Parts: sequence; structure tokens; C-alpha cells
Amino acid sequence: MNLKFALITLVAGASLLAQAQDAAKPGLSRADVKAETKAANKAGQIKEGEAAEATTPKSKSTKARAEVKAETTAANKAGAIKEGEIGTEASTKMTSTRPRADVKAETRAANKAGQLKEGEVSK
Repeated sequence: MNLKFALITLVAGASLLAQAQDAAKPGLSRADVKAETKAANKAGQIKEGEAAEATTPKSKSTKARAEVKAETTAANKAGAIKEGEIGTEASTKMTSTRPRADVKAETRAANKAGQLKEGEVSK
């Protein structure tokens, strides 16, 4: 047991010593690293956000905000802007030709007869 403990202690001490020697190597000081980082940031060499993503250059709008809002309002009134999920047609509001009481009575009767499925119905 003591031999195992001594070996573990020896290995741990050796690894700590190796790390201490790496840290003691002469290199850049904290101020040097900060200065390099600041210069690279000003030069645009440091990317913002996720590094793997392709970045697109930011563009400036040529129209005023009020002009864009007016165009959007006009397009919305003309029906050019679709609502809802992309690629689906705008839903039209359906109106029933039967009174609500009749529909409720029919649903109750179908439920008692066991014609309604419970839970989510798969297509």
C-alpha cells in the first residue's frame, strides 16, 4: 500500500515539476499579449461570434426607417406579405353555416356512439 502511495506521489510531483518548468519559460508578458490583441482587434483580424461561420460584411441601409416602414405597411395592405409559416398559403377564415348548438349536439352524439378518437389523430 505504501509503495503504491509513494509511486502516485512521485508521478504527481513529476508532473507538477514539468508544468512549473513550462510556466517558467521566458515569453510574452501579460501587457505584451494585451497590446497584440488590441492591435489585432483594431486591424479586424479577430472575428466576432462563431469562428466556423462564414461572416458577411455588414451593410448600411440606403433608405430611412420611416420609408421602410411605409413600404412594409403598403405591402401588407396589398396582401404581398404572407402570414404564418414560410411556404404555406395564408389561411382563410372559415365560417360555419350551422348554429353552434347543432354542432355541439352532433359532437355529443358522436362521442356517445364511440365515433370520436381520443388523443392526437395521425394523418
